[in-house]
Amino acid sequence: MNNYNNLIEKKSNLAVIGLGYVGMPIAVQFAKKINVIGFDINDSKINEYKKGHDVTKEVGDEELAKTTLKFTSKESELKNINFFIVAVPTPINLDKTPDLTPVVGASEVVGRNIEKGSIVVFESTVYPGVTEDVCVPIIEKLSGLKAGKDWWIGYSPERINPADKVHRLWNIKKVVSGMDKESCDEIAKVYELVVEVGVHKVSSIKTAEAVKVVENSQRDINIAFMNELAMVFDRMGIDTKEVVEGMNTKWNALGFMPGLVGGHCIGVDPYYFTYEAEKLGYHSQIILAGRKVNDDMGNFVAERTVRQMIKSGVDASKARVLILGATFKENCPDIRNSKVFDIYDGLKGFGIKPDVFDDNANPEEIEKEYGVKPITKDNLNGYDCVILAVAHESFKSLPIEKIFNQKLVNEKRVIIDVKSILDKDEYLRKGYSFWRL
Repeated sequence: MNNYNNLIEKKSNLAVIGLGYVGMPIAVQFAKKINVIGFDINDSKINEYKKGHDVTKEVGDEELAKTTLKFTSKESELKNINFFIVAVPTPINLDKTPDLTPVVGASEVVGRNIEKGSIVVFESTVYPGVTEDVCVPIIEKLSGLKAGKDWWIGYSPERINPADKVHRLWNIKKVVSGMDKESCDEIAKVYELVVEVGVHKVSSIKTAEAVKVVENSQRDINIAFMNELAMVFDRMGIDTKEVVEGMNTKWNALGFMPGLVGGHCIGVDPYYFTYEAEKLGYHSQIILAGRKVNDDMGNFVAERTVRQMIKSGVDASKARVLILGATFKENCPDIRNSKVFDIYDGLKGFGIKPDVFDDNANPEEIEKEYGVKPITKDNLNGYDCVILAVAHESFKSLPIEKIFNQKLVNEKRVIIDVKSILDKDEYLRKGYSFWRL
C-alpha cells in the first residue's frame, strides 16, 4: 500500500465526507500536512466555510481563513482521492432505533467516486457490524470494486468533544482498525500525521465500533446514576452538589454530576448498542434503564420548577418563565437532541409557555428544529422565574437580578439552576427562591 506515501508527497488527496463538529476539525488538521478535499451535501454550510465562517465554532474563523482545505458540495470535485474519512451524523428514529440514512448516503458518495487502491475509514458512531455489513456492500455495488482486493476499509471512532478546548484531535489517542493488518497499519500511519499522542490499534473493525458505543454508554450510565440520586436527594431535602463535593474528596470518586443528557453522542449511542444486542436476543438491563432516567430529566426539572413557583407564592399559570440555554451542552452552538426542550414541553403541559434565550445558538435553527422562536438579549426582562439550563460562560456574567420582574419581592423571584453555575448561598442570603438539580 502506498496511500500514506502518496498523501505526504501530495500525489493524491484525502477527502473528508461530512463537515460538521467532527469532520471539520479533522479536515482542517489534515490540511496542514496534505491535500484535503472537504465534502458536505449542505450547500449553505459549504458557502459559510468558503467565506471563512466556522458555523461549528470548533476551528474558529481565524483558523478557517488560512486553511488550504478545499470545500465542496459537488461530487464532481472528489478527484484523485486515495483516502476517504466518513464523519457524518448517526441519529436515531422516533422509536429509538438507529437511523443509518446519513451513513448510507455517505457510502453511496464514496461508492460513486472511489478508485482502485483507496482506503475508506468510517468515524461515524454505529453499532458493531455496520461498517462491514452495511457500508461495504453499498460501496462495492456502486463502484464495481471488491473490498480487500481493489480497496480497503477501516473504522476509527471519533472522539472529538464539542466546545472542549483542552481535549483536541491531536492530543486524544486515536483508536484505529482495518479489515486486515496491512490496512490497519496504513490507516494508523495516516492518522499519526495529525494525532500527536499516537494511535491504538485494535484487532477488528467490530471491536473499534464497540469501543465508541461503550465509551458513551458508560458515561450515560454514570450520569443516570447521579440523576437518580438527585431526584431522591430532592425528596430528602439534601443538596446534591454538596454531596458530590464531599464524595469527590475521595481519591477514586468519578466526579460525575447530574444534568440533562442530550446531543448526538451520549444521548444516542447507547440505543445503537442495545439495538444490536436485542437483535442477538439480549435485552439490556442497565443501559436502557439509564437511558430512561436521563430521558426523563427534562420533565423532572419542569415539574420541580412549577412546584418551586407554587411554594414561593407565584401563580404558575400566569408566571413569565425564561429558559437560559438551548444547546445540548455549554459553550457550543449544537442544538441537536437538546434536552432543554423537554423542559420547555414539560412546562407547556402545565399551561406555561416559556421564553428561550441562547446567544451561542443560531435562532433560525432553533425555530426550524423545535418550532420555538427564541427571544433577543434586549428582551431579557420582566420574568418571574429563570431556569439556567445550560452552563454557557456568557450566562455566568448575565445580571440575573435585572432579568426578573422588578415589581417582585425577592422571595417570589424563582431561580432554577440546572447546572449549578450560580452561588446558591449568595442568592439565598438575598432572599431568592432558589433550587438546583
